[in-house]
Amino acid sequence: AQLDRFMLQIEVNYPSIVEEMEIIQRTTVGDLPPISPILNISQVIALQDVVPKVPAAEHVIEYAVRIVRKTRTTDASSPQDIKPYIAWGAGPRAAQMLILAAKARALLRGRYAVQSEDVAALASATLRHRLVLSFEAEAQGIKPDAIIRRIIETSPP
Repeated sequence: AQLDRFMLQIEVNYPSIVEEMEIIQRTTVGDLPPISPILNISQVIALQDVVPKVPAAEHVIEYAVRIVRKTRTTDASSPQDIKPYIAWGAGPRAAQMLILAAKARALLRGRYAVQSEDVAALASATLRHRLVLSFEAEAQGIKPDAIIRRIIETSPP
């Protein structure tokens, strides 16, 4: 259950030197500029209502389910070369979150239906924190994203 606490795990890298310089310059000059809201609470609630209503065709849902199932070493479709690196794969909730994230991405891209590319684009963010890697993976420095990339490579839409 702890692995499902969050929908996505977004990795944020350190800023570039130029970005870091800008951060320091903007935040060390006294008063910070006022923050202006982009959305009000009713707009946020409206968006929360819209996302689940975005259609996802059966073949897109099936694609998401195939990707998630391949994280399970007991599944026949799981690539043999990644099985030694996974101690525990993602559960059904991962596929639910992957489809919901794909629906939101479709809307952000100005589309009113989910495409397989939305699912593939969000697979790492949705699955990386849901995989429990084996000792062998840890010892070899294999990260969840490498495993998920391999799954995507072996999962044509």
